[in-house]
Amino acid sequence: MRDEETHQFLKLKPVQATLSSLKMLDVGKWPIFSLCSEEELQLIRQACVFGSAGNEVLYTTVNDEIFVLGTNCCGCLGLGDVQSTIEPRRLDSLSGKKIACLSYGSGPHIVLATTEGEVFTWGHNAYSQLGNGTTNHGLVPCHISTNLSNKQVIEVACGSYHSLVLTSDGEVFAWGYNNSGQVGSGSTINQPIPRRVTGCLQNKVVVTIACGQMCCMAVVDSGEVYVWGYNGNGQLGLGNSGNQPTPCRVAALQGIRVQRVACGYAHTLVLTDEGQVYAWGANSYGQLGTGNKSNQSYPTPVTVEKDRIIEIAACHSTHTSAAKTQGGHVYMWGQCRGQSVILPHLTHFSCTDDVFACFATPAVTWRLLSVEPDDHLTVAESLKREFDNPDTADLKFLVDGKYIYAHKVLLKIRCEHFRSSLEDNEDDIVEMSEFSYPVYRAFLEYLYTDSISLSPEEAVATNDLCIIFAQLGCRPGSSPTLK
Repeated sequence: MRDEETHQFLKLKPVQATLSSLKMLDVGKWPIFSLCSEEELQLIRQACVFGSAGNEVLYTTVNDEIFVLGTNCCGCLGLGDVQSTIEPRRLDSLSGKKIACLSYGSGPHIVLATTEGEVFTWGHNAYSQLGNGTTNHGLVPCHISTNLSNKQVIEVACGSYHSLVLTSDGEVFAWGYNNSGQVGSGSTINQPIPRRVTGCLQNKVVVTIACGQMCCMAVVDSGEVYVWGYNGNGQLGLGNSGNQPTPCRVAALQGIRVQRVACGYAHTLVLTDEGQVYAWGANSYGQLGTGNKSNQSYPTPVTVEKDRIIEIAACHSTHTSAAKTQGGHVYMWGQCRGQSVILPHLTHFSCTDDVFACFATPAVTWRLLSVEPDDHLTVAESLKREFDNPDTADLKFLVDGKYIYAHKVLLKIRCEHFRSSLEDNEDDIVEMSEFSYPVYRAFLEYLYTDSISLSPEEAVATNDLCIIFAQLGCRPGSSPTLK
């Protein structure tokens, strides 16, 4: 690919994003933050609101300091005592630690993972949900390493009184209350320390997890969903109401590739790679969005709008559901400030977090709020990150049975062929068969990055790339980057 005329690759000059500082995290909709001064609010980078009345807070600042305030029930603020505080107090025991993810239970108890993959727990522990081998409440953060040494935890989830973590190698560990099999051990004996969840998950790679009040969900890399635990409301989606003490695949989703899962108190939402939402479980507040209040024990489609759904939201302490579309519209349904909203309702919000701040009972956060570091990315870097991103894509290329996710507007801007071929094309799937998956992927990636990434084993495909560039009218300009 050294021909000077055909194989020159144009270099984009990065456009620098000029930002004087990180944008402020909007936490003002949660009442408890009225206890913080304007100066303190401006420093918040991450935040979590939890507790039976949304009356506990943990947040980090731009200086990577961790602060807490609230009623401190069962020592859930980690300060070493059970004294409430209406003024933010620094959590010195986690000094120097950066939070990657965090979840909370009903006691409440806290499970936190750092960016280094370490796990810390504290708070309510009557059912061993802290994983430290005791049933004593934890007044300060405790590093949990039993069965997790040499493991990097990348996601955490809490039920009411049990805990779940996901490691970087796709393994799931659980501990705590197990009266309904929610630990997945095959018994109903409480689990005092982390135990790997095996059974059907033994040889699977799990990519994301979630917990309801007393149940667990795991999505594997093939898009299948595995469930276990309490099922009295059909929240496992298995077509019955019997508890499940070990992981079981949701057979009703056969042929459907799930990307995300979210659990409410006793209901479940999943999001597919097609942008479709399915729901099942308890529905006494309309939280399934099906137009009625009947429980569903099988996955049921939720009709939001024609636009693709890119995010779903639920929390085990509420009966509220929310979703965001690719067009930026936010919908809510379920228990909303005492009302039962039985169909998805369009809101004026720009993010699903606001639904839980303004309409959920209690007013908690369904995830760890954070100011994304994307604020400092250049335009070129932002485009590079969006390549093959199913959450924002509106077009899929099907090659060799695999999808490559792309964005029509960018393809039309970057390539004359796509400008004409996609102009009146409303299809969201394009099948390609002339060349191999690595070739098409490398070409599409070039349109996002201005460089070609091919492994040494795939370098032979450069000739095919030349043909694609010629056929589609693209005239790149320096030699490709082989990785």
